[in-house]
Amino acid sequence: MIKEAKYKMSEERLAQLKDELHYLQTVREKEVAQLIKEARSFGDLTENSEYDDAKTEQGKLYSKIAEIKNLIDNAEIVKASAKTDIIGIGSKVTVRDLGENEEETYEIVGSQEADPAILRISDDSPFGKGLMERKVGDIIEIEAPAGTLRFEIIKIS
Repeated sequence: MIKEAKYKMSEERLAQLKDELHYLQTVREKEVAQLIKEARSFGDLTENSEYDDAKTEQGKLYSKIAEIKNLIDNAEIVKASAKTDIIGIGSKVTVRDLGENEEETYEIVGSQEADPAILRISDDSPFGKGLMERKVGDIIEIEAPAGTLRFEIIKIS
């Protein structure tokens, strides 16, 4: 039997997924069914682009529902680390890029909540993995396409 991957996320993210699933299974599914019904009323289905589009939309909807169900079924709820001396999920970490001598603060989150645009990085990313279980003063090296990047951990909160 194949073991399903676990998806680390907060209780808030799990609740968002459940809400989205409910919406897709109730409101959106009815909307798509109505589109198909309307397209069928146009007659011959062999040359009916509206029908083809509606069926494509239905396929996308069912795919999204299956994806969200999988995430919910395999969710692993993680609690934010209460420690401020060692980096864990939920930690806010200020690092100094030793090559650029610039500081940046990141939040370490589960993979389902990562959003690099707002400095929320996954514990599964190369940078996130490099930070996990480290402490203030540690120097980490991250392999990137541009070469090895070096960071010093300045602050954990």
